[in-house]
Amino acid sequence: MSTSPESVAPKPSDQLSELLARIQPADAGAMARAAERQAQLTKPAGALGELEVLSVRLAGVFGTERPAPQGAAVLVAAGDHGVAAEGVSAYPPEVTPAMVANFLADTPAGPGGAAVNALARALDAKVYVLDAGVGAELPQHPALFRAAVRPGTRNLRVEAAMTREETLHLILAGAALAQRAIDEGADFVVPGEMGIGNTTPAAALTARLLGLDPADVTGRGTGVDDERLAHKVAVVREALARTDVTGPLDVLTEFGGYEIAAMLGMMLGAAARRRTVVLDGFVEGSAALVGVALAPALRDYLFPAGECAERGHAAQLAHLGLKPMFQLGLRLGEGTGGVLALPLLRGAAATLREMRTFAEAAVPGGSA
Repeated sequence: MSTSPESVAPKPSDQLSELLARIQPADAGAMARAAERQAQLTKPAGALGELEVLSVRLAGVFGTERPAPQGAAVLVAAGDHGVAAEGVSAYPPEVTPAMVANFLADTPAGPGGAAVNALARALDAKVYVLDAGVGAELPQHPALFRAAVRPGTRNLRVEAAMTREETLHLILAGAALAQRAIDEGADFVVPGEMGIGNTTPAAALTARLLGLDPADVTGRGTGVDDERLAHKVAVVREALARTDVTGPLDVLTEFGGYEIAAMLGMMLGAAARRRTVVLDGFVEGSAALVGVALAPALRDYLFPAGECAERGHAAQLAHLGLKPMFQLGLRLGEGTGGVLALPLLRGAAATLREMRTFAEAAVPGGSA
């Protein structure tokens, strides 16, 4: 029996192309109206500092000078890495599945016993967990979404970490989870990650995409000492030396990780739905570099929370032309920094939405 064209599922590459095509620049008209409104609000010009800049950017994301974003979701992608066998982390790979169990655990305070769970409860965000490729069997759980194709990537020092098919699969899985979170009320999407060894692929991605020396973008990750840091830099250098690929998807496939690909998909999926992507740290930043290389308009939807303590994060933000909201020395991952930024973003939007202008309040001092 022949198969009709309508019944044939689109190729993953075609699905990605369609997703990228849906990412349009922020609404310039809404931003102009928001900037004009900010200038008329009952305060001295510039008195709210960077909140004013954030508010105007949020207006562009949501297409209105009175943005009202509310719901938030943290999407924690977990995956293991073959390069962990090189001794680049202070912790063994067994920590990854143990932490996934911690994200899902029942505690007296509520679901999940990790830092991201505690912060999400405090700041009214929902946590989703994605098995992007953890190297162990994980328990069934209603908050655990499965997209794994392999129990951890290959060792990027000696071979490509992923195949192109695996890369596309994880990107699309991340996008699907972001779209589910949005359907369930999320206006803010916070990609997060868990994966022992993942600052090594993030460093390799950053070095290649930004044309920087590995020593300039490779940090201590889980807190390795000087000797192990030097070894980690050498591993990244060897990985980069084995191939000269520069295309963003090729670079991701060669040097990335399953959870990094999934976070890229989360960013693309959120931007395609005109939602705010709140960036956490260095590993998330490496995914963002790939995303902006694929879809430059993605940048309009990226809001970096803080500059993390990991070396190389500042270079990522500088390349993206984005300013972080704070600097707290964070380097945990999980999306923790992104969650902490939620009150700032909600507050920035509230100034545009709820403050009165000088004219509305009949307060003298507004500009003519």
